[in-house]
Amino acid sequence: MQHPPIHIRALGMVEYEPTWRAMQRFTAERTADTVDEIWLVQHPPTYTQGQAGKPEHLLNPTSIPVVKIDRGGQITYHGPGQIVAYLLLDLRRWKINVRELVRLMEQAVIDLLAEYGVKAEGREEAPGVYVGDAKIAALGLKIKNSCSYHGLAFNVDMDLSPFDNINPCGYEGLEVTQCIGQGVTVPLEELQAELTQNLVHGLQRHLERKRLLQPQ
Repeated sequence: MQHPPIHIRALGMVEYEPTWRAMQRFTAERTADTVDEIWLVQHPPTYTQGQAGKPEHLLNPTSIPVVKIDRGGQITYHGPGQIVAYLLLDLRRWKINVRELVRLMEQAVIDLLAEYGVKAEGREEAPGVYVGDAKIAALGLKIKNSCSYHGLAFNVDMDLSPFDNINPCGYEGLEVTQCIGQGVTVPLEELQAELTQNLVHGLQRHLERKRLLQPQ
């Protein structure tokens, strides 16, 4: 069964705001023939505050910049040692809606952690991936003309202390964890490749199921 192509771009360490603006431009300029892309990045220390983000969730202002952006959700933190995957997809092409895409992203992280013996789960009422009561991956999307951008941030081996200055994703007292704290010591680049594979395969499986359900 033929699947739509996806370009994978590993961009390394990049500043947050120019990357966000590039996602906006890519989405605004895309046509029916534009190939979907997944961008894999790390960011220097940055807080991002979603469209409905409340300023009071920044508990202690610091020298770390706060960028107000156009995804859903509240405030979160990006920094070195975190895998950020941006999904620039035409949802119609993949026959997927926003809720299904959120669950697919969560499942990609859950399956990756399971490979290393870590039990993780999503939560219906609070998108993201959790190990016990601690969040290990945050999600946020923007949909424009049935196309997505933004994506997920997966904590691997980073300084978690900046999370102490916020209510992560708007939840007071929410614990945050990362792979290294769960005993997963695989290099970030290896985890990034596995996560990407899980995302792509998840999209392909989803499309195959949708095609099978279509009347002939």
